[in-house]
Amino acid sequence: MKMDSENYKVTSVINLKDLATEEVVSDAKKTLKKLRRKLSEIQNAMYAEGKYGLLICLQGMDTSGKDSLIREVFKDVNVSGVEVHSFKVPTELELKHDFMWRHYIALPPKGKIGIFNRTHYENVLVTRVHPEYILGENIPDVKSVDDLDDAFYHNRMERINQFENHLATNGTIILKFFLNLSKDEQKSRLLRRLNIQEKNWKFSDADLKERKLWDKYMFCYEDLLNKTSTEKAPWFVVPANDKPTARLILANILIKELKKYDFKEPSLSPKLLEQLDGFKAQLNNE
Repeated sequence: MKMDSENYKVTSVINLKDLATEEVVSDAKKTLKKLRRKLSEIQNAMYAEGKYGLLICLQGMDTSGKDSLIREVFKDVNVSGVEVHSFKVPTELELKHDFMWRHYIALPPKGKIGIFNRTHYENVLVTRVHPEYILGENIPDVKSVDDLDDAFYHNRMERINQFENHLATNGTIILKFFLNLSKDEQKSRLLRRLNIQEKNWKFSDADLKERKLWDKYMFCYEDLLNKTSTEKAPWFVVPANDKPTARLILANILIKELKKYDFKEPSLSPKLLEQLDGFKAQLNNE
């Protein structure tokens, strides 16, 4: 493939209107099968080495394909090597802690892949579109939504950067993906949910309410992408209109980025290596 992960990485100030939502690879499904096996091999080596964990952050508008992407890309990875967390409305317990607490306790241990399906960035995204949600956190200095200006959210973004830098320094590889879906494609997918009976259960009238806020969401996404894509925790903007291609792009980026770490299974100690023939003979002579 000619895909270069650098083409999707946010390394300078971006304007989402300038970035593609449509990219189609004709043999995407076939090629993904090969990459899935490679991803499985990488996770096995990462687990055996035991130095790094991998945190994958997925963000995107409703219907952008996050759930199916997780299913298809990680299908061949050992099920015990992948942990998926989907962050919904904070619980009463979660609201009694700081806004990062529930994400910290869900982080993957070394050797495993952790996938955040919707992430800690909801705290500077949904809460920015709906600032009244912040009031539930009972922050001492926040008396009303009037206190929630750009500086408040930019301060949160800086704390997220510090959080991710801390994780990376201690062995968590962080790769963040925004599935860049067009508004027209979202419309088609929502209509599909309405027109196909077995998909009706996926539809919520809240989807239409949030769709009316599309421009606000795009502004907030663009701002967070520009302020939180760092060397240790980069964002990648993936064209999401064609699901098979989006999955392939993300898998390709994962493998290219993870190859940089050259994970190695640990070698046996010299003492055990000297005894290998004896161990084999012991088993063969049972």
